[in-house]
Amino acid sequence: MGYKVAIVGATGNVGRAMLEILAERQFPADEVVALASRRSMGVEVSFGDKILKTKTLEHYDFSDVDICLMSAGGSVSKEWSPKIGAHGVVVIDNSSAWRYDADVPLIVPEVNADAVAGFRKKNIIANPNCSTAQLVVALKPLHDRAGIKRVVVSTYQSVSGAGKEAMDELFSQTKAVFTLGEVETKKFPKRIAFNIIPQIDVFMEDGYTKEEWKMMAETKKILDPKIKLTATCVRVPVFIGHSEAVNIEFEKPISADEARKILSTAPGCLVIDKHEPGGYVTPYECAGEDATYISRIREDATVENGLVLWCVSDNLRKGAALNAVQIAECLLKRKLIAPKKKAA
Repeated sequence: MGYKVAIVGATGNVGRAMLEILAERQFPADEVVALASRRSMGVEVSFGDKILKTKTLEHYDFSDVDICLMSAGGSVSKEWSPKIGAHGVVVIDNSSAWRYDADVPLIVPEVNADAVAGFRKKNIIANPNCSTAQLVVALKPLHDRAGIKRVVVSTYQSVSGAGKEAMDELFSQTKAVFTLGEVETKKFPKRIAFNIIPQIDVFMEDGYTKEEWKMMAETKKILDPKIKLTATCVRVPVFIGHSEAVNIEFEKPISADEARKILSTAPGCLVIDKHEPGGYVTPYECAGEDATYISRIREDATVENGLVLWCVSDNLRKGAALNAVQIAECLLKRKLIAPKKKAA
């Protein structure tokens, strides 16, 4: 018997990627249901070689659903995840709504898969922020070896992290620049075409943005509360793929060569690090790929036990949809859930 899986937010960037990845990885689902808001009712989405017609979330009966992959934003998740979880459905949520709840596991399977068992308190599991997910995949094997004290990270985040409207805005602004048309700014606080914006999410009282705070808080929850982390998050005119320049200070000595060896065999990581022009990975090359790519690994002589690296990943996949599907696979592998139909 296979599982019944519901995708909430199936018409969005991440929802469509979730459907694509479920099909690619041959997730054992007997039935997959595409759900969205009333205005998206009837919209067709692809699932493998099938076409699914979107149904409305508010009228759907979840009583026979096993897993719900939720990617419909924080306010929808706050309202609906507990209601869906009350039906005995495991909700894997992609928004920030539940990440900081002590009763909700925040999971990156390559990093803290054991914590997934804590889902039973609320039947909700949280997916981390896209920029955090790829970062902790790269940090975990190094932390296990040498103990991370402090991380300084600068991100170069693609517009797809802000949704389809943001991608449309980059496209239309770029086109307007070339055709000498009017560059309209709606989604971003400043023009994004041929520009970069050092603000993602809202500003907080201490001058950090919410995106920067998320990276700090989530890394501590997923990896180790003792790690100190500071971030500067920047939006760049790239459609898909987040990049990060990561400076790490360790408790114990670790060389660049040793780090390269550790990361080359670490789950979810792919090291491409040649000291030559083009011997590294860019966001353009990582789009559509599952791995977190690591390049430019080198020692930082300005601190004791310091390394610097470059880390790139497809934010719609590892940063969101793939991670959610991997969490669902983790539940199955550990036999933490069984199909309801079989139980009946």
